[in-house]
Parts: sequence; C-alpha cells; structure tokens
Amino acid sequence: MPLIPEEPQIHESAQGPRATPASGRTAPTPRPVPGPRPAAPPRPGRPGPRPAPPMQRTPRDVATATPAPSGPAAPAASAPASVTPQIQLIPASAQGALDAAEEAVDLLLETGRAPGEVLVITTGEPHPWAAHELSFGEASYWAQHDAGDDVFYADATMASRAASRPVVVVAINDGPDTAAATALPLAHTRADALLIVCGDPQQINSVLGAGV
Repeated sequence: MPLIPEEPQIHESAQGPRATPASGRTAPTPRPVPGPRPAAPPRPGRPGPRPAPPMQRTPRDVATATPAPSGPAAPAASAPASVTPQIQLIPASAQGALDAAEEAVDLLLETGRAPGEVLVITTGEPHPWAAHELSFGEASYWAQHDAGDDVFYADATMASRAASRPVVVVAINDGPDTAAATALPLAHTRADALLIVCGDPQQINSVLGAGV
C-alpha cells in the first residue's frame, strides 16, 4: 500500500526534465539576430564618390566653351580699323575760309561736341589763338595739345605732329598750293569721324580726288 503514493511522485519527476528542454529551446531564439545587417550602413558612403565624376565633366565642358567667344572677338577688333571719316565741304573764299571754319567749330560745340574732340588746321595764316600760344614757346603750345581739353589750332606746316581727333576742320585760307595738297590728306588721316573742309570747292575736289 505505501508504494502507491510513490508512483505519482515518479511521474512528477519525469515531467520535470521535460520542462528543461523547453527552456533550452528558448535560448536559440536569438538566431534571428540581424547582426550582419547593420554592417550595410557603409553603403550610403558609396553614392558619395559617384557625384565626383560629374564634377570632372563640368570643367571639361567649360574648357570647350571658353575658346568659342575668343573667335568672334578677333573680327570685332578689325571692324573699327576700316572706318573712314565723313567729308563735309563748306564753300568759302580764301579770305573767308577761316571765318567759315570758326562757324563750323561753334556749330559743333553747340550740337554737343566736346572742345577736345576738334582739331583745326589752317593752310595760310595761322589762327590767332595758335599765334598767341606759340609766342610763349612750342613747349607750352604742344602741352595744351596733349592735354586734349580744348579746341586745338595748328598750321599746316606742323599739323603732322597733331594727334587724331574725332573731328578735323581745315581752313584753306590762302597759302601755297602745296600746303593744301599736303594738309587735306593729312587731315583725312587725323579725322576719326568727320572731316570738314572750308575753301574753294574746285581746289578741294582736285586735291581730295588725287590724294585720298
């Protein structure tokens, strides 16, 4: 009879070891550990070097674009070299040529020309202003020419020393024929935009036709 109660105790001991293997199964639960997956973060670093190649392409494109504007710049510089001044003839006698030149200068200044843009050349008597300034010496006379802030008057014998200006006015106020023959072609080269000639139309046409 006392053996009967021992049997259920044996059953309980048998169940005990069965529970232990279940607890052992819980240990392998960390198998789905995503440990190797976090190693993937180095991937975002790869797209970083990819934008580097397009950066090298952009300077190449700029290098090819820069030579293009240099081509059209060259013809632009040659254009002003072919510009020739406009010629205006004011009929006047040898005695009235200087007065006609003065009136032309006054009109130029009234229409907006700066005094420093006008050069007046005489073939006969020098302009009173030139005679007055030369009385102080050629150094001060040419200093005013170099300053370029006022109308400059020069005789045909020294006009070759004068620099170019936008407008040149020539007064054929007598003088030798050779003076007009040399002054008109010279004035044509010194005028950048406009050449005004005051004098005998026949004499002017004959000189300009042969010398220009």
